[in-house]
Amino acid sequence: MTAPALPRQRREAPDGQPKPLQETPGGGSRLRALDGLRLIAALMVALYHYGGRDGDVSRAWGVSPRHEFPTLSGAFAYGCLGVEIFFVISGFVICMSGWGRPLRSFFASRAARLYPAYWAAILLVTVAFALPWVTYKTVSFSDTLVNLTMLQQPVGAQRVLGVCWTLWAELRFYALFALFVVLPGATRRRVVLFCAVWTLATVVTTASHVEFLRVVVMPEYSSYFIGGIGLYLIHRFGHDLLHWGIVAVSFLVGQHYAVAGLWHPPNPHYFSYRSPYVIVAVVALGYAAVAAVALGRLGWMNRRWLTVAGALTYPFYLVHEHLGWVVIGALHRSLRIPSYATLGLTVALMLGLAWLLHRGVERRLTPVLRRSLDPGGPAGRR
Repeated sequence: MTAPALPRQRREAPDGQPKPLQETPGGGSRLRALDGLRLIAALMVALYHYGGRDGDVSRAWGVSPRHEFPTLSGAFAYGCLGVEIFFVISGFVICMSGWGRPLRSFFASRAARLYPAYWAAILLVTVAFALPWVTYKTVSFSDTLVNLTMLQQPVGAQRVLGVCWTLWAELRFYALFALFVVLPGATRRRVVLFCAVWTLATVVTTASHVEFLRVVVMPEYSSYFIGGIGLYLIHRFGHDLLHWGIVAVSFLVGQHYAVAGLWHPPNPHYFSYRSPYVIVAVVALGYAAVAAVALGRLGWMNRRWLTVAGALTYPFYLVHEHLGWVVIGALHRSLRIPSYATLGLTVALMLGLAWLLHRGVERRLTPVLRRSLDPGGPAGRR
C-alpha cells in the first residue's frame, strides 16, 4: 500500500489545527520507506567501522583497512555520517510517535523499544570479549553494570558498546521533547516554538562554552533532530514556509557542525581525507531522503519486506561493531578468506544475528516491558 499523497488543502479540525495524516500511532499505514533509510544509515556506519577508520578494527584485519581496501577505504570513511541521518530520521519518528500520546505512554514506548535489544547486546559483547582466544577485552564488572542503565557516559564509565554514545544523544532528545512537547500536549505551535528555542540555544551554547549547556543542548547534533521534526511538520500539515524554514536552518547549521567535526587539511598521518563538499553532500542527501518520505514521494518503496529491514536496524547497529571485529578476525586471519568476501560475510552474519535478537528478544520482551511500564495503555489493555 502506497503512502497517501499530501493534499493541497486540508480541512480544519475543531481545535483549529489541520487534520493530520494517518501515519500517526493511532492511524493507518506505516512509512516503510523510513525503515529502508534506517537500514541504509546503519550499513553506512558498519562500513565505516569495518573499513573506514584505524584503531581496533586494524587488529581484526591484521593491518590497517587502507591496505585491505585501498580504493574504497576513503569512501567508507564517510559512513560515519550515517549517524547524522539517523538523527534526522529520529526527529521525524519521535515527533510522529509522541503526537497525542500521554507522557507515560511515550516513556514506556521508548524504553521498551531501546532496552531489551540493548541489554542483550551488552551481554553478547561481554561474553564474546571474555573468551580466551579473543584479543579484545571488555570493561570492568562495575562499568558493565553501569552500562545496563545506558547512562555510562555522563557518569564516566567505560562503554561496552562503542556505538552507545549515539543512544546518549537520543536519550537527551527524548527527554527534551517529552518535557517541552509531550507533557503539555503536542500542537503545531508548540512544536514550532520548541524547534526555534532549541535552535537558538544551540548557537548560544556554542558561543558560551558552558559545559552544562553543551551536555543538555548538544549543539553538535541538535540540528539534525530539529530538521527531522520540521520534516514531520511538513508531512503532517503540508507545505508551509515556516516548516521549510525550520528544515533549512537546521540543515545550514547542521552541515557546519558536520564539517567542523570531520574535516581536516590533507595530512598523510590521518587515515583518510574527507572533502568538505562531500560531507555537505552526504548530509544533504540524508535530508532529501527523509523529505521525500515526508512528501509522499517514496510510496513506491512501501513494501512489506522493508518492515523487516527496519526491525533489523537497531539490533544490527548495536552488535555490528565489536562483534564484527571478532568475526573479521576469525574469517580473514584464521580462515584466510579474502578481505572483500570477509566484509560481505561479516555484514551478513551481523544481520543474521540482528534477526535472531529481534525474534528472540525484542518480539518477546518489548511488549512485556511496555505493558509493565504503561498498564493502562493500549498494550496493557491488550
